[in-house]
Amino acid sequence: MERVLSAALTGARRYPVVLAGLLVLAISLLFEATGEPTAGGLVAGAFAAAVGAWTAIGMVRDLLRGQWGLDILAVTAIGATLAVREYIAAVIIVLMLTGGGALEDFAAGRAKRELTALLERAPRVAHRQTDDGVEDVPLDAVRPGDVLLVRPSEVVPVDGTLASSAGVFDESSLTGESLPVERTEGEPVLSGSVNGTGAVLLLATTTAADSQFSQIVALVQQAAESRAPVVRLADRYAVPFTVFSLALAGLGWWISGSAVRFAEVLVVATPCPLLIAAPVAFLGGMSRSAKNGVIVKGGAVLEILSRIRTAAFDKTGTLTQGRPELVEIRPESGLDPHELLALVASAEQYSSHALAASVVEAATNRGVDLLPVESAEEVATNGVSAVVDGRKVHVGKRSYVTDMLGAEVAEPPLRPGELAVYVAVDSEPGGVVVLRDAPRAEAKATLARLKRAGAAHVLMLTGDAEATARSIAAELGVTEVRFGLLPLEKVEAVRAAAPRPVLMVGDGVNDAPVLAAADVGIAMGARGATAASESAGAVVLVDDISRAAKAVEISQYTVKIALQSIWLGIALSVGLMVVALTGVLPPVAGALLQELVDVATILNALRAIGGRPHGRLARDF
Repeated sequence: MERVLSAALTGARRYPVVLAGLLVLAISLLFEATGEPTAGGLVAGAFAAAVGAWTAIGMVRDLLRGQWGLDILAVTAIGATLAVREYIAAVIIVLMLTGGGALEDFAAGRAKRELTALLERAPRVAHRQTDDGVEDVPLDAVRPGDVLLVRPSEVVPVDGTLASSAGVFDESSLTGESLPVERTEGEPVLSGSVNGTGAVLLLATTTAADSQFSQIVALVQQAAESRAPVVRLADRYAVPFTVFSLALAGLGWWISGSAVRFAEVLVVATPCPLLIAAPVAFLGGMSRSAKNGVIVKGGAVLEILSRIRTAAFDKTGTLTQGRPELVEIRPESGLDPHELLALVASAEQYSSHALAASVVEAATNRGVDLLPVESAEEVATNGVSAVVDGRKVHVGKRSYVTDMLGAEVAEPPLRPGELAVYVAVDSEPGGVVVLRDAPRAEAKATLARLKRAGAAHVLMLTGDAEATARSIAAELGVTEVRFGLLPLEKVEAVRAAAPRPVLMVGDGVNDAPVLAAADVGIAMGARGATAASESAGAVVLVDDISRAAKAVEISQYTVKIALQSIWLGIALSVGLMVVALTGVLPPVAGALLQELVDVATILNALRAIGGRPHGRLARDF
């Protein structure tokens, strides 16, 4: 009961005109019931006239700025009902007009539930361990290297690694995975995840501003404030609808010879759905995407995703696992396999490429000690040059090592799916390290889902050699492959791709330029790509490429529901106007029916949160 009263008081403070309208309506009906209709009419008429005049002032200001809106219909309807002394109907129109904001807030709040849940859960303080115990500090005061205490059921404040022996965390709000995730000492823990039933220690690896959760919160705020093209399209419907409504009301007056008929038609011609339904549907779609581990940066991104006709993919780390396994070491120039692996791994630890991490991991697993590195420089997408234990080492693509040596490097025989990392040591060919990067288990099904969703043209873009690229493409059923590409060439390939719009899916780090060049880019952000990557329109927070297909499916359903809600509101309003044209719909009854139309249309728009697409895609939700 206390919560209900609190909510009522909050609503009264936020929407005083709505509260006043309800009181005026109650007083007017009370006067009617006690046989004093004149007094009730004076109260209702004065209130409706005051609100109508205030709205008219705003309407005139908008018209002077060249902006048309549905306020014209509302003001005209209020004036008409007052003129024919339908005071109760005038108050109901005022309630419909002023209550639109309250209805929109309610619907938008419901639609943004998953988005706002992230914002509401954002921690404000952290428990930092010191020599004297544990102290609470503002989140902004946390620095990398701080040891933090995370109590049971608390939200992890910053990105870090687990300093306790083990812990269980709920990452569902970040990744959409419903099952708790177990972590052991030294493993990474995402900020924004919820600790389990036992307190744990966390070694902070970032500041609060640089943590994944803070960047997701920034994305959520950006998404919630965005407007999609279809929402602006709904605004443009206001002009022809206004003209049509006034013309139909005028026709009713002319046919009947009564101004009452004019008022009866206009009473049902104030479709709030045009202003509310589309934004609510898009907020619902973005909320649903967030629940499924995809942060979409705005309604415009959803709108473009719904029309995708071409899907382009990076290979390494996107269509493939991104964690290649070392399968063979082939040394040259008198080196032995152990020595070659030590040199390569020592240099590759300074590279951000996915292959480099695999080489370093393989060396560690084989008990190979890394050598001291005097200097290292990464040449983006090509390789690494380093001075390792006094020896000049070049590691990377065949073309890169060839350029460094000034002589052609032979291409070794490789089995399907294998790739070679070429090495030069002290200006001599050092051999190759052979790895195999297997396709993701979900990749083939994801491509099939995108094709069903309308992206009939699929291409793979990679900087890898032809043999490796074609092997992976054949395994996944991709017919168009571009291999040996530099970043600029990937950008040119996406710009030239047709039909459009073009979706590009990549890792969000090395693929930043091509993600920006596409009509919409989706970054796989689970492996180090910052969630706030400005190059992508959406970020997948879980290491699962199928979420890209899910985002497309959700966007298509969202746009369908938004347009359906707009036309539903228009159709029902036009139907009521035609009925009112015959004179069988009194103003008060028409005003109440229009309120029901508003509610029905908003409820339909809310289906974007949890409704299911029809057909074969339904089972994927």
